[in-house]
Amino acid sequence: MRASAFIFLVYTGSEKCVVSRHHTYDYCRSQLIRKSCDCQFVICRSQRKEYFILLQERFLKIAKIYGETKGLSPGQRKDLEKLYRRRIDRKSLITAELARQLADRSAALNRQIAVLIDRKGSVTHVIAGDFHSITIPDISRFRRGSGRLRGLRCIHTHLGRDHGLSLEDLTDMALLRLDAMVAVEVQDNLPGTVHMGHLLPPNPAGERWHIDTFRHASQVDIPFEGFILELEQEIEQKSGSRQTGLAVERAMLVHAGPAPADEAERSLSELRELARSAGVEVVEVIRQRVIRYNPGHLMGKGKLRDILMQGLYLGATMIIFDQELSPVQVNNIARMVDLKVIDRTQLILDIFARRARSRGGKLQVELAQLRYLLPRLVGRGTAMSRLMGGIGGRGPGETKLEVDRRRVKQRISSLERELKGLRKGRRERRKKRNRAGMPVVSIIGYTNAGKSTLLNRLTGSDVLAENRLFATLDPTTRRIRFDSGTEVLLADTVGFIRNMPADIRTAFRSTLEELEDASLFLHVVDASSPFKKEEISAVEDILEEMNLSHVPRLVLFNKADTLKPNVSQDTVQVQSGRPDRMEISALTGMGLGKMKEVMDNMLGRV
Repeated sequence: MRASAFIFLVYTGSEKCVVSRHHTYDYCRSQLIRKSCDCQFVICRSQRKEYFILLQERFLKIAKIYGETKGLSPGQRKDLEKLYRRRIDRKSLITAELARQLADRSAALNRQIAVLIDRKGSVTHVIAGDFHSITIPDISRFRRGSGRLRGLRCIHTHLGRDHGLSLEDLTDMALLRLDAMVAVEVQDNLPGTVHMGHLLPPNPAGERWHIDTFRHASQVDIPFEGFILELEQEIEQKSGSRQTGLAVERAMLVHAGPAPADEAERSLSELRELARSAGVEVVEVIRQRVIRYNPGHLMGKGKLRDILMQGLYLGATMIIFDQELSPVQVNNIARMVDLKVIDRTQLILDIFARRARSRGGKLQVELAQLRYLLPRLVGRGTAMSRLMGGIGGRGPGETKLEVDRRRVKQRISSLERELKGLRKGRRERRKKRNRAGMPVVSIIGYTNAGKSTLLNRLTGSDVLAENRLFATLDPTTRRIRFDSGTEVLLADTVGFIRNMPADIRTAFRSTLEELEDASLFLHVVDASSPFKKEEISAVEDILEEMNLSHVPRLVLFNKADTLKPNVSQDTVQVQSGRPDRMEISALTGMGLGKMKEVMDNMLGRV
């Protein structure tokens, strides 16, 4: 069978790459290596038949050496590539022959050598390290999931007599969810003691892994195939990852910053409420004081590894950071662990995406999400621009990353045009209201203060009102008549929040513009909140930024019916000497009659 008679196709996941229409095996192999194809199998297609040739077969062998390859000669590279031909029995953790071959190459190169092996016994990666360590490459394309292991085990060498698996070995095993981490000691060019570590399911002692030691690879008697399946099932059951009905995200909340303890606790309390509003189950809350942020990982890598391992151990499916993460920090942290990594801004955007009902609200949320996503579209590899060809070169062409960015920018422009049309329509409606001479009263306040409940109570509406953050996003306007006969428009707006993300504020500009026509603000405050002073300041700061601090305000301490007598006295002290502040209960109607009288008087003075 001549190689020149076939078309060589490489399948990398779901993508297909035509390498060559003719030429010889050596030429095609060099082309595949130059294109850095990490393929699982190759198809040789003739005009009549198709021949599927696996990586382990002799006909076409595509091998890539990962890690520290600088300084390796072509002969040494070829010798390492031969490890891809090894195949061990499914039931074996390691064989004496594989240990011998790894020890031979490690001693000859004076480097640590590693292989990643899947559960079929096939070598998927060959890694060259330095004398002290190895670096495991990206393995995100392999199986993943809550409570599941990766389906790969790492077998690597340790030069000289040492003390078994290092903390770095065990940390990598935990963060990458490897089936096992195996270290083979190399002494006098021969394999020696074998150390094998594996993860443990959650247990009362809090132990995260277990280590076994064998005098030689031939003495390893673990029936690995059955052992790893039983271990994975036990981890899945005890970590609570098997859900009945709909799957629920389980999150660990992390606050890292220089803020004092009381301020950090307040911020974490709000983050917990945001997570609850998003339907996320919180399994653990971590507060870490950081004097100076790490530009690459937000905090020290050692502490970050401990936090990530704790999240994995508790069965978390995501890590939510209270601080806004830069694109570099998100990608670096995500590479360290097999968990979703999001920050406070993305969590708020997810909540908004769930709550938006109107067309305008959905467009605004999508615009905010795309503005947040655009700088975080980070590609991998060296061909990052179609302009990299240089003089005399064509360049790699437009990459997938550039296509994604271009499409996102086009969608952002389209959304901005649509929202511009919606703003124009709203301006026309506001002009009609102004010509009619009907004043507008806007209900503002911190999220979950009871604004929608107050609107429903005053106007008899049925706007969605729930005890959670950002339960409603779409603005609602209703007409209300006072006892004096004055009619006003009562408008409910989106709730404010501390450190409101700039992308959200920009996207919801058309909604917030409704506040500019208000003759009076009803500032609703959750009187039962222990942080009401800070929440009032947050709302006032946003009004100051919008140049709306001159608009008269009536501050309403809502949920007064839930206060204990001593707490109510504290609220009275807050509002002492201020006739424009009062206690109400939108749920029971307490104080609403007096509130209407004050509103009528304040509008008469405007």
